[in-house]
Amino acid sequence: MTEEKRDVRLFSYGTLQDPAVQTANFGRLLEGRPDALPGYRTSIVEVTDPDVVAVSGAAWHPIVTATGDPADQVQGTVFDISASELAAADEYEVSDYTRIRVILLSGLDAWVYVEAEQSGE
Repeated sequence: MTEEKRDVRLFSYGTLQDPAVQTANFGRLLEGRPDALPGYRTSIVEVTDPDVVAVSGAAWHPIVTATGDPADQVQGTVFDISASELAAADEYEVSDYTRIRVILLSGLDAWVYVEAEQSGE
Protein backbone atom coordinates (compact mmCIF):
# COMPACT_ATOMS: atom_id res chain seq x y z
CA MET A 1 0.00 0.00 0.00
CA THR A 2 1.34 3.44 -0.89
CA GLU A 3 1.40 6.29 1.56
CA GLU A 4 -0.96 9.18 0.83
CA LYS A 5 0.71 12.33 -0.53
CA ARG A 6 1.30 15.02 2.06
CA ASP A 7 0.75 17.97 -0.26
CA VAL A 8 -1.62 20.02 1.91
CA ARG A 9 -0.25 22.77 4.17
CA LEU A 10 -1.92 23.42 7.51
CA PHE A 11 -0.89 26.29 9.79
CA SER A 12 -1.46 25.68 13.50
CA TYR A 13 -1.13 28.15 16.35
CA GLY A 14 -2.83 26.00 18.98
CA THR A 15 -3.66 22.46 20.01
CA LEU A 16 -2.85 20.83 16.66
CA GLN A 17 0.81 21.48 17.57
CA ASP A 18 0.41 19.21 20.63
CA PRO A 19 1.89 15.71 20.16
CA ALA A 20 -1.02 14.05 22.00
CA VAL A 21 -3.56 15.82 19.77
CA GLN A 22 -1.58 14.88 16.64
CA THR A 23 -1.36 11.22 17.63
CA ALA A 24 -5.07 11.06 18.49
CA ASN A 25 -6.19 12.70 15.25
CA PHE A 26 -3.58 11.64 12.69
CA GLY A 27 -2.05 8.49 14.17
CA ARG A 28 1.41 10.05 13.91
CA LEU A 29 3.50 13.02 14.98
CA LEU A 30 3.57 15.79 12.40
CA GLU A 31 6.76 17.42 11.20
CA GLY A 32 6.51 21.16 10.79
CA ARG A 33 8.40 24.41 10.59
CA PRO A 34 7.88 27.76 12.31
CA ASP A 35 5.93 30.42 10.45
CA ALA A 36 3.56 33.27 11.25
CA LEU A 37 0.14 34.50 10.18
CA PRO A 38 0.18 38.28 9.56
CA GLY A 39 -2.90 40.44 10.09
CA TYR A 40 -4.40 38.27 12.84
CA ARG A 41 -4.38 38.17 16.62
CA THR A 42 -5.03 35.41 19.13
CA SER A 43 -7.71 35.22 21.79
CA ILE A 44 -9.23 32.23 23.58
CA VAL A 45 -12.50 30.35 23.32
CA GLU A 46 -14.09 27.84 25.68
CA VAL A 47 -14.49 24.44 24.03
CA THR A 48 -17.33 22.35 25.45
CA ASP A 49 -17.01 19.22 23.27
CA PRO A 50 -15.97 16.55 25.81
CA ASP A 51 -14.00 14.53 23.24
CA VAL A 52 -11.92 17.55 22.18
CA VAL A 53 -11.33 18.55 25.81
CA ALA A 54 -10.26 14.98 26.64
CA VAL A 55 -7.77 14.82 23.75
CA SER A 56 -6.36 18.33 24.24
CA GLY A 57 -6.45 18.31 28.04
CA ALA A 58 -7.90 21.83 28.08
CA ALA A 59 -11.29 23.54 27.85
CA TRP A 60 -9.83 26.88 26.74
CA HIS A 61 -8.24 26.93 23.28
CA PRO A 62 -6.59 29.69 21.27
CA ILE A 63 -8.53 31.13 18.34
CA VAL A 64 -7.50 33.79 15.82
CA THR A 65 -9.38 36.72 14.36
CA ALA A 66 -8.40 38.99 11.50
CA THR A 67 -7.34 42.53 12.39
CA GLY A 68 -6.21 43.71 8.96
CA ASP A 69 -3.10 45.14 10.62
CA PRO A 70 0.05 43.53 9.14
CA ALA A 71 1.89 44.39 12.36
CA ASP A 72 -0.30 41.83 14.16
CA GLN A 73 1.15 38.34 13.80
CA VAL A 74 0.26 34.93 15.17
CA GLN A 75 3.23 32.60 15.60
CA GLY A 76 2.77 28.92 14.88
CA THR A 77 3.82 25.94 12.83
CA VAL A 78 3.08 24.95 9.24
CA PHE A 79 2.65 21.22 8.63
CA ASP A 80 2.62 19.21 5.39
CA ILE A 81 -0.29 16.80 5.72
CA SER A 82 -2.46 14.61 3.50
CA ALA A 83 -6.00 15.35 2.34
CA SER A 84 -7.36 12.69 4.72
CA GLU A 85 -5.44 14.27 7.60
CA LEU A 86 -7.00 17.63 6.73
CA ALA A 87 -10.41 15.93 6.92
CA ALA A 88 -9.42 14.54 10.35
CA ALA A 89 -8.47 18.05 11.48
CA ASP A 90 -11.87 19.29 10.28
CA GLU A 91 -13.52 16.63 12.45
CA TYR A 92 -11.45 17.66 15.49
CA GLU A 93 -12.16 21.39 15.27
CA VAL A 94 -15.42 22.51 16.89
CA SER A 95 -18.03 24.84 15.38
CA ASP A 96 -16.31 27.94 16.82
CA TYR A 97 -13.71 27.52 14.05
CA THR A 98 -13.85 27.53 10.27
CA ARG A 99 -11.05 26.65 7.87
CA ILE A 100 -9.80 29.25 5.38
CA ARG A 101 -6.81 29.57 3.06
CA VAL A 102 -4.24 32.24 3.97
CA ILE A 103 -0.80 33.48 2.94
CA LEU A 104 1.75 33.07 5.72
CA LEU A 105 4.62 35.42 6.51
CA SER A 106 6.95 33.08 4.60
CA GLY A 107 4.81 33.51 1.47
CA LEU A 108 3.46 29.95 1.63
CA ASP A 109 -0.26 29.41 1.26
CA ALA A 110 -1.86 27.21 3.90
CA TRP A 111 -5.14 26.30 5.52
CA VAL A 112 -5.83 27.68 9.00
CA TYR A 113 -8.74 27.53 11.43
CA VAL A 114 -10.09 30.97 12.38
CA GLU A 115 -13.03 32.25 14.37
CA ALA A 116 -16.18 31.11 12.54
CA GLU A 117 -18.32 34.14 13.45
CA GLN A 118 -15.88 36.54 11.84
CA SER A 119 -15.75 34.62 8.57
CA GLY A 120 -19.52 34.80 8.20
CA GLU A 121 -20.06 31.10 8.91
